[in-house]
Amino acid sequence: MRERYAGAPAATTPHTVRVGVRRVAHLRTAFALLALGLALLVPVGPAVAQGSRPASQAAHLADLLRKDPVYVTDQLPRVVPRSTAPEFVKAAKATGVPTYVLVLPDQHSPEGSLLDAVHDRLGRDGLYVLVDGMGVAAATAYGVRAPADAASTVSLYELPYDAGPLLHFQRFTEVVAEGNARAAQRAEQARKTYSGEDGSDREPAPMYIEPTDRDNQSFLTGILLTGVPLLILLLSPYVRRRLRRRGQPATVVGELPKRSGPRSGPSVGFASGRHRWIPRLVEAACALLAAVAVVLVTQHTFDQKTSSAAPPPTAADMTSRIDRVAGGLKQDPLYGDPESPQPLDATQQAELRRRMAEFRESTGAVYLAVVPQLTDDEFGDEAGAFSAAVHEKVGKDGVYIVADPLEGDISVENYGLPLDDSRLDFGLPDAIRSDHEDSEPADFRLGTRLDQLMTYLDKAPQASQPGDSGQGAEQAPEPVEDNTLHPLFFHSDFWPGLVIGVLTALVTFGIVAALIRVGGALISLRTKHRVSGAPTATPVSFEAPSDPSASYLRRTARAEIASLGEEFDRQPQSLPGAVRIRVWDCLDAATLLMDHGPDGRFDEDTTAPELAAAIVLARSGRAAFASGTVIDTCCVFNPMHGAATRTHEVRSTERGRLKRRRIPVCAPCGLAAMKGQTTTESLQLTLPGAAHEARLGYTEVVGPLSSAQRGISQLLDSVREYAGVR
Repeated sequence: MRERYAGAPAATTPHTVRVGVRRVAHLRTAFALLALGLALLVPVGPAVAQGSRPASQAAHLADLLRKDPVYVTDQLPRVVPRSTAPEFVKAAKATGVPTYVLVLPDQHSPEGSLLDAVHDRLGRDGLYVLVDGMGVAAATAYGVRAPADAASTVSLYELPYDAGPLLHFQRFTEVVAEGNARAAQRAEQARKTYSGEDGSDREPAPMYIEPTDRDNQSFLTGILLTGVPLLILLLSPYVRRRLRRRGQPATVVGELPKRSGPRSGPSVGFASGRHRWIPRLVEAACALLAAVAVVLVTQHTFDQKTSSAAPPPTAADMTSRIDRVAGGLKQDPLYGDPESPQPLDATQQAELRRRMAEFRESTGAVYLAVVPQLTDDEFGDEAGAFSAAVHEKVGKDGVYIVADPLEGDISVENYGLPLDDSRLDFGLPDAIRSDHEDSEPADFRLGTRLDQLMTYLDKAPQASQPGDSGQGAEQAPEPVEDNTLHPLFFHSDFWPGLVIGVLTALVTFGIVAALIRVGGALISLRTKHRVSGAPTATPVSFEAPSDPSASYLRRTARAEIASLGEEFDRQPQSLPGAVRIRVWDCLDAATLLMDHGPDGRFDEDTTAPELAAAIVLARSGRAAFASGTVIDTCCVFNPMHGAATRTHEVRSTERGRLKRRRIPVCAPCGLAAMKGQTTTESLQLTLPGAAHEARLGYTEVVGPLSSAQRGISQLLDSVREYAGVR
């Protein structure tokens, strides 16, 4: 697109102007003599008038510019309505030189050749400008000094593609008025900035957004409108609870918190209940303010109203071409658009008129309009809707044919004639509808294809009832509605955005909560390493398989009891009495399980459940000694892991009803169960049976080990009872 003016001619020299003026004078004389001779030799009559070649496109446009130096076509009402002609006139007067402006559709041909032909027929010097639906398509100065090429370059590069034809032309005339030197300087700067000559490939930012962009804006607005307030409501209470827990003293698992003093009275409880709602009200207010802020900010940021620079057309703009074509068809059933190239010569027109007259006598009238069908016309390139509107204006039934001289397409609609509409809608050969030749001539072989169409109509079967193939023609949207963007809220992708906003808030909350927990753990770990001297209350955990062998149990039990005995012998005097008693009880009970006699040696016939119970007791004593506290609960999945640090929800079915309960577990087991890395059955401790028997869960074996799931105190009592019975 940026190279569309690369071949535009520069301003002519004075010598070229004088030669051009003499040439134009000679041509005028020759044309006058030729016209006089034709008038004397050829008699004027109705038959000759129909068969004569119509005025060329350039001649017709020259006649229009002779009446008014600015002509705006009626074929582009959706992008350049005719009502905008005063704006073009105002801009053209600012150039300081005679300026002739043609606003036409894209001609699909070298635009400069059309300006040359129009200038030759108009015979006036000045600045000639051709504007299409995108901007300034071509500009040439004839006999005047005007920087046409530089102004075209500036309007092309400095403005975005969606600026519209009027703004492009206004920028063009602005540069022309600045003079040759300044225009050349601006053109060079624009070319360097936007054509990539300086190594960059920049484009001016678009002035308008597309409907899909508005959909994205609505989607983003919906996400923010639900995501931001919900994230506040989720994250603020979580952070508040974490801070509250961080400020409270730690409580040892298995112990009750000590009361610091008597209650102050009923008023204290009332005040705390009232103050508890204040943070929640503040969080709700913040969430509401965030939602209001999202609404205000998005309305201010996404404030676009239209998707195009096209001004809204008037009712006269939308019907002007229909009236023109219908008026022409009332006078002649073959109408060629004089603003467009003429693809039919005089012979082809005469042959078509003859065949149309024969078809009128046998079947009915045929109306042929050789008119472009454009995306920016009154019906948005809907030839069926155009035919229906022309038929309504003409007021006569018949076959209405629309041939596009710019694209070569042919459309056929039947109104009121007894023809088989299916043959016209679905049976018309593609070779007639469109030109599919590899090397397309300039006229798209319209004359030949229209002649084939008349042959097809002559052979079309008759129907018993009059047809109406154009009844269901698709209507184009209204121009204002087509260019107006839908509202930002409560439309299109706004609703899915609300749902995605909720999901985004939940995911973000999960990520932030995980980061907070990890950060808290790292801080706690760092604090733990800094503290020295007195033992801490952090529970001690141990490693143990869920399916240990008999040899592992025997080896581990002896090692754990020996370690506990050594630690007990060198216990410090500062160790609390409750901890000292617990360590001694665990050591004594573990020894009773391993030594059945008075010899003071571990027996070789100790069973697997007894060995496992000894390991649990020995490790509980070591944990109490290391932490300086008494921790009564142990991991229910595997008691050999040591103290429980959290709880895990398990489900069971009893008498056909699903029950849920929470059990104490150690950190590794709780994390594995929560992430679903393994089943709870595989986490549970199993022990080898005797004489090749199957393994059993530790809660199913005979002995005191099963009571470990109820705490170390219960296990100690069970061991003493078990040793006394034994």
